Order: sequence, then structure tokens, then C-alpha cells
Amino acid sequence: MTRILNSKRRDAASGKGTSLVIFLHGYGANAEDLMGLADPLAPHMPDTIFAAPDAPEDCAGSPMGFQWFPIPWIDGSSEEDAAKGMEAAVDDLNAYLEQTMADEGVTADKTILFGFSQGTMMALHVTPRRAQPVAGVVGFSGRLLTPEALEDEAISKPPVLLIHGDQDDVVPPASLPEAADAFAAAGFEVFAHVMKGTAHGIAPDGLSVAAAFIRDKLGIA
Repeated sequence: MTRILNSKRRDAASGKGTSLVIFLHGYGANAEDLMGLADPLAPHMPDTIFAAPDAPEDCAGSPMGFQWFPIPWIDGSSEEDAAKGMEAAVDDLNAYLEQTMADEGVTADKTILFGFSQGTMMALHVTPRRAQPVAGVVGFSGRLLTPEALEDEAISKPPVLLIHGDQDDVVPPASLPEAADAFAAAGFEVFAHVMKGTAHGIAPDGLSVAAAFIRDKLGIA
């Protein structure tokens, strides 16, 4: 049984929402963490609705935050707990995506998933395994889980943009080329950008690249 995810929403600036950007936050954060990015993005995509769910589990290390699944080397959980949490979160996220697109009247081909850190891990894992391809996936500062399974398990192949800071001390910068290689080998259109001098975060140059990618994949002139 899937869990209902609490969600934040911002209407399209034009009042006519024809596309959707869904933010997936990182470990220990919440929906509000990325919703602020709608401020700089909205002027470039006025017909876009922005939404962000809270991850399904409370995060022990962050009383006000949530997690998609446990991380053993951070919270002392077992690998089994992490795998079970991930499996459940995948079902939760898929249910959320279906419900949100239906509620907003927006189809998958007009929907972008925008992840950060653990949210990126979720986006990169879930979207290739969905029957209806989304318009694109933006992944900041994350990594691709089980890259060896991607080619065999990919059902759809949305374009992917990977962005990472070269000074990231939380998720190694090498995670970007590792993921890019796996996506390219599996036949995905994949783009990459390295934020110079950036740690585990989102720098202005990375956000600009993401905005251009989103506009392109949503067909915004």
C-alpha cells in the first residue's frame, strides 16, 4: 500500500498551467527546500506549475526533515533496511506522480522531474522504469543507483541532465561521469554540467543550465 506524500504547489505565473516541474528534495530536507527555486525559474516558464512532495519517511538525523530511504553510512541502518525503504519509496513516488499529473491535467511529456542529492537518486531510478516517458530529468548532486541494471530495466528513455559540483564532499563528483556513461550506454540522450568550485549544492551557473534544458524539453520558445 502506497503512502500519500504531503506536497507543496505553486501555480503557473500565467495562470494557465500546461507543464509541470516536480522537485524531489534531498536526505533530511523537505518540500520547501527546493520550492524556492520556482522564483528564478518561473519567469522563464510562465505556463509551468511547480510541485514538491515531502519524502515518505521521517529522518532521524533531521527532526524537521524527511528521507526517501535510509542511508546506512549516515544513519546506521542496514543495507536491507535501505533496500526495503527504496522499494517502498519508488511505489510512493510513482503513485504521487500519477496523482499529481492527473490533478493538474498535465501529461508525462510535459512533466520534468528535478532532483537534488537523494531526490536525484529517486528521479534517475524511477523515470526510466515508467511506461510513459517524462519530458526530461534534471539531477543535481546525486548518483545513479544500480547502473548495471539500467539498460535491461529501462522502459522509457527521457533526456537526462546531470549537474554536480566539483568540490562536493557528500556525493563524490565522480558520480556524474559514472551515471552519464551508464545512461549513454543504455541509449539515453544525456547532458552534463560541472559547477566549478561548488560543494554539495546548486550554484547559479548550474541553475541556468537547468533552466535552459527545461525550456528546451518543454518546447518553450
